[in-house]
Amino acid sequence: MNPVLEQIHSHRSARKFKSDPVPPELLERILAAGLRASSSGNMQSYSVIVTSDPALRRELYAPHFEQSMVLEAPLFLTFCADFHRMRLWLAQNEAPLNFDNFMSFMIATIDATLASQNVALAAESEGLGLCYMGTTLASCREIARILRCPSHVVPVVGFALGYADESGPVRDRLPLSGVVHRETYSDYAAGDIEAVYRERETAGWKRYMDMPDLRSSIEKVGAKNLAQIYTKAKYTRESHVEYSRNVLACLTEQGFFEHGP
Repeated sequence: MNPVLEQIHSHRSARKFKSDPVPPELLERILAAGLRASSSGNMQSYSVIVTSDPALRRELYAPHFEQSMVLEAPLFLTFCADFHRMRLWLAQNEAPLNFDNFMSFMIATIDATLASQNVALAAESEGLGLCYMGTTLASCREIARILRCPSHVVPVVGFALGYADESGPVRDRLPLSGVVHRETYSDYAAGDIEAVYRERETAGWKRYMDMPDLRSSIEKVGAKNLAQIYTKAKYTRESHVEYSRNVLACLTEQGFFEHGP
């Protein structure tokens, strides 16, 4: 296996970090890798906010659901969908001020996510560890306020970054046959679904039940299998509806619905 594929297949999230700082030259090197990510129209409609200040990371702690990595890792990187910069350039060149709609937000979100993965791969290749935080989008409104994001800038993805102080197992993944379709989408029969999720059912259940706090929540809601853990304990409909409202409110406040959704 070539080194790039070996690194990709050995990825694991780091949830404990050493206090050692990331050298500035190393940080610059991995951030530069993000610039090489594919980008719609080569517009690079994203920005990266690097937060090292402990006081600011303490402010980010609550909107990131009080996950310890935000405080323990020396850096937190927030990748934002960003058309603010480009709109300033358009204004200076007497061009129409476009990119204030939902499609533009989606384009910028894809750009930001692609850049984040380039930075993540570069960081791991240099011996750093990281943990992606889904809370970035869920709490984008509050995070935008803390990080002073101007109009047309929305935090969409982020991760804690530093030297890992643990080496956890490589997490299970669905089999290739379960996610790859040939030529057109081939829908699943009941037996197909059982095969696709067989390993996940076992490994995922064990992982969550080994976490005391999560196990307590699982037992409280009476979840009997992994599917019920996902929908009754971790990702409830109510929580996702609330997160959706938060994201839509943030898009409105940041100017992405100026001419309708």
